[in-house]
Amino acid sequence: MTDDKNALLQQAEAARDELNAALTAAGVVLPSLGVDVLSYADQHPLVLVELGRCNVPTAKALAAALRAGAT
Repeated sequence: MTDDKNALLQQAEAARDELNAALTAAGVVLPSLGVDVLSYADQHPLVLVELGRCNVPTAKALAAALRAGAT
């Protein structure tokens, strides 16, 4: 992995960790939260944070947390 790709991966992992910490503080756990490894496999990577899938109660908890933070 080149230094540029490694830096992008580290940035994505840091963003994932920051989002995870904020969600956890709001009482929300996204079990599939992670870095999309395929997004940086290209020659010109676009590293993405994958929010993944969640069940209905988790989606509702996330919506409530977002609404609470918006006020």
